[in-house]
Amino acid sequence: MSPHQRPDATWAPLLAELECGLLQRDVAARALLLAALAGEHVLLLGPPGTAKSELARRLQRLLPGARYFERLLTRFTVPEELFGPLSLRALEDDRYERLTEGYLPDAEVAFLDEVFKANSAILNTLLGLLHERQFDNGSQRVLVPLVCLVGASNEQPQDDSLLAFYDRFLLRVPVQPVDDAHFSALLLADTGGAALGPAPPQLDTAHLQTLRETAAQLPLAEPTLALLRRAREHARQTQQTVSDRRWRQLVTLLQVQAASRGAASVDPWDLWLLPFVLASEPAQVPGWTEFFLQAVAHTTPLAVDGLERAVLAFEQQLDTERRAPPDAQDDSAGKLALARAIQRPGEESEMVRITSERAQRRYSRVHIDARVAQCEELQVRLLALHAEQLALAREVVGQARAHVWLPPSWLLQIEAVHGERCGQLAIWCAQHQSTQQGFAALPVNEEAGALPAPVSW
Repeated sequence: MSPHQRPDATWAPLLAELECGLLQRDVAARALLLAALAGEHVLLLGPPGTAKSELARRLQRLLPGARYFERLLTRFTVPEELFGPLSLRALEDDRYERLTEGYLPDAEVAFLDEVFKANSAILNTLLGLLHERQFDNGSQRVLVPLVCLVGASNEQPQDDSLLAFYDRFLLRVPVQPVDDAHFSALLLADTGGAALGPAPPQLDTAHLQTLRETAAQLPLAEPTLALLRRAREHARQTQQTVSDRRWRQLVTLLQVQAASRGAASVDPWDLWLLPFVLASEPAQVPGWTEFFLQAVAHTTPLAVDGLERAVLAFEQQLDTERRAPPDAQDDSAGKLALARAIQRPGEESEMVRITSERAQRRYSRVHIDARVAQCEELQVRLLALHAEQLALAREVVGQARAHVWLPPSWLLQIEAVHGERCGQLAIWCAQHQSTQQGFAALPVNEEAGALPAPVSW
């Protein structure tokens, strides 16, 4: 497939292969596949039993014929377990070489569990293998075919000596157990595991190379550059250090994502990856996620407290004016008391009903028209804001739905925020319209009157 063809036909089935039967792994699956497209490495941070190794195995299925390597590392792991045993024949010829076939230097996709528990001898070799795709085998430095290495750990490294190795993972994705809302689905899931069919052979080496070459030519749209500048300022304000190399790697990853969508440039929605590239620890991911959602998906809470107070203030004023006793010269109150005194217990007579309606304060046309006009002024503001938010919601949700890589869980969150916001404004509009109608229906006193004091809020 050409990178400029419609991308959904390629990436949606591959993502479905990665996520099949796994709950709440849409972010990890997308990060993993994009890392493979860009030739980067992924670190999955989370407790055991959260499908980290399963995701890596499924990634290998998307690369037909790709060799796979997997190991659990401990402090007792020796280099031979990862890089292959020494060649006895080479030793006879005074050469120090390893038999790498079937080991990490021979793999296209690899999974290393508890990756930070390896000793320094292994980590030093892994540094060059991950960053330069080279392996020193005796006196020779050979290129390795590694497309993506998936590391896993229960926690981020605490030892400063591991920071260089930690930095080699461009994408660092927290993976947590299934939450309470999906717990029933977890219990009812097929424990035998999903039987995945053969993945379409679309991620071959030639395809990846073509995609990366196309991506390198894509520019960053000006809104995207502006957001990246804001992201750097956010990192500075929150005292998070992001190296120049990581910023450059981020841009390359964003370009690959944009190219895979068939886009002509990197747009702001591609920045959903920011939390998993810029956060140096899992605790910082929510802050970066909020940064993206507010900057791109416009989820920042609206400053509408004043409008809500205004709606309530008019309601309270209407209630006050409805309950106000009649003027002193009006004998409706006395008539109501007499009607209630002579009615039979447990009955509501027609006389009481009619007298109750008349035992209300009557307001001049000037008063009523002024209240209706005040309500109209607020209603115009409410309707304008509601229309504005509806238009924004349609635009934002439309863009979010059109982005192939945006995680569905994020899309649901964006839809919920905008839906709740528009719904609340619609309720206030209807609520205030009812209040306006209530003012218009107040009992009328045909005598001239004065303008009422404006309703304050």
